[in-house]
Amino acid sequence: MELRQLTQFVAVADTLNFRAAAERLHMTQPPLSVSIRKLEEEIGAELFVRSTHQVRLTKAGEAALTDARAALFHAEEVARIARSTAHGFSGGLRVGFVGSAKNILLPRLLPAFQKHYPDIVLKFSELTNAELIDSLEQNHLDVGIVRVPLSRRSDIRYITVERDHFVVALPTRHRLAAKEGVSLDDLRDEPFIDYTTSDLPGLHALTSILFEEAKFSPRVSQEAVQVQTVLFLVESGFGWALVPSSSSRRAGTGVRFRQLVPAAPRPAIGLAVAYNPTFAGVTVQRFCELAETLAR
Repeated sequence: MELRQLTQFVAVADTLNFRAAAERLHMTQPPLSVSIRKLEEEIGAELFVRSTHQVRLTKAGEAALTDARAALFHAEEVARIARSTAHGFSGGLRVGFVGSAKNILLPRLLPAFQKHYPDIVLKFSELTNAELIDSLEQNHLDVGIVRVPLSRRSDIRYITVERDHFVVALPTRHRLAAKEGVSLDDLRDEPFIDYTTSDLPGLHALTSILFEEAKFSPRVSQEAVQVQTVLFLVESGFGWALVPSSSSRRAGTGVRFRQLVPAAPRPAIGLAVAYNPTFAGVTVQRFCELAETLAR
């Protein structure tokens, strides 16, 4: 088995189309088909189910794909580390983040990282929590700034670097906007702006826990994916919301933030630097170390 065969296998698995995979690999389709057949013979199992109109992975193919990606990654990592050692620390880092990381964490972390590692090129993607975890699992990102605690099981590892708490967000002209602290009982009959379950399960789950412990049933009027969208709806007068306190740094002038009283002992929320240990190289390690240092 050669790395070339694994590269071809991954290309077909990504596209589920031999012609498209051949174009990606800058080769013709017949040699690619022959190569995949030889790989299947070496393994002793079919990797793809082929029909006139469809190509799909077999169970064996699905099982082999993760390790094939890891093998290709580590082969490249060996060469990259050697190059970095010989020519100085350089390369690229794919960084994904949730929108609220722009409030405090990223403005502190990114200038410090650029100062320490000026030759590393950073590529950014703003995604939802679920998208970040998926991208890390599939090696489409190197590190992700995610909202914790995570609401789904994953082999992704993370280091919490920013701890936060919920505050009440109110429209400026709300009857309670002048109060220093606001209780849930004060808001019992007010329309509540919630987080969409499927796209931001972490914050939705955490607010649900808070309400359950307080024996409080909010009157949900709107739902949104991102914290900034929730704040926009608050500013527009659609209701009140529970948001991370760090969000107040970048909110519009039409929103007032008030402490929740009595302060809820949990759930605790925060941001973490997440990575996939299967693919994490030296650059990821340096990024995590710096983020952890800044959090102290």
